[in-house]
Amino acid sequence: MNENTIPSSTKTAGNDPAMLRKFYRDMLLIRRFEEKSGQLYGMGLIGGFCHLYIGQEAVVVGMQSVMSDKDNVVTSYRDHGHMLACGMDPKGVMAELTGRSGGYSRGKGGSMHMFSREKRFYGGHGIVGAQVPAATGLAFSSKYLKNGGLCTCYFGDGASNQGQVYESYNMASLWKLPALYIIENNQYGMGTHVSRSSAGTLYKRGEAYDIPGESVDGMDVLAVREAGIRATTHIRDGKGPYILEMRTYRYRGHSMSDPGKYRSKEEVETMRTEYDPLLRLEKMMREKGMAEDADFAALEKEIHAIVVEAAEFAEKSPLPPEEDLYTDVLA
Repeated sequence: MNENTIPSSTKTAGNDPAMLRKFYRDMLLIRRFEEKSGQLYGMGLIGGFCHLYIGQEAVVVGMQSVMSDKDNVVTSYRDHGHMLACGMDPKGVMAELTGRSGGYSRGKGGSMHMFSREKRFYGGHGIVGAQVPAATGLAFSSKYLKNGGLCTCYFGDGASNQGQVYESYNMASLWKLPALYIIENNQYGMGTHVSRSSAGTLYKRGEAYDIPGESVDGMDVLAVREAGIRATTHIRDGKGPYILEMRTYRYRGHSMSDPGKYRSKEEVETMRTEYDPLLRLEKMMREKGMAEDADFAALEKEIHAIVVEAAEFAEKSPLPPEEDLYTDVLA
């Protein structure tokens, strides 16, 4: 696809103050929400596993900007950012993280397993790679129903080595399913660097199935949006699936229990200071005269209030009653 096929709204996104402000606000909400989640985990209010999305915000915010209300989203266990980007209520997300009945799965799903039919968000999956065949099934459903929707499936560089991923590629290509596979390559699968675990180039692995793909700067929300336009246009034109490999980075450990000693402090600091998606967008907005100190301070104040309200709602929401242990169980 050449540049001329990209909608004009994408070409001018970098000059649209309202769009850039929304991107910044959405990424800031995810960042501050995740920081608060980390605090609550440290206080013992969040149990089980908790995987933070800090550093990767540009990926899901950029992609959601090109989604329609007919599209579905499926992701892995590093999922809080995707929920917020889909428009799920921060209060309901935080309540679920803390296992409260006011949560999206009534406190029974926790960090890794919450869903929202209303927002067409179908998890949050704790098994590595399991979301890929599930998303492929949702893409099949959209094609079968002829509703014009597609399914965006997020998975990591580690999950990209799972066999079920390639079974899904095969079926999606064979039936030209409206599936968008997004590899969030944050460089580390648990504690192993991608160079030690994955041969070849991840986005090119679809070539064996005639699935086009590309590598994207996942720390640049505008680059993500432009790639998203190209990919979704290809899919909506009935040409079948597409793969986007987002080169991104997580600042925290794999999960809250991971001290991250397999990488240097210098490496993390370099990514934070030179490639941070929020700082890069803030710099652009300042240079173009779209925002100044007061604007960013106002956004911080707004987001702080939302996150505090979410945490207070979660703490005040009751725990599920004991009888809920026997509800929603298939026998």
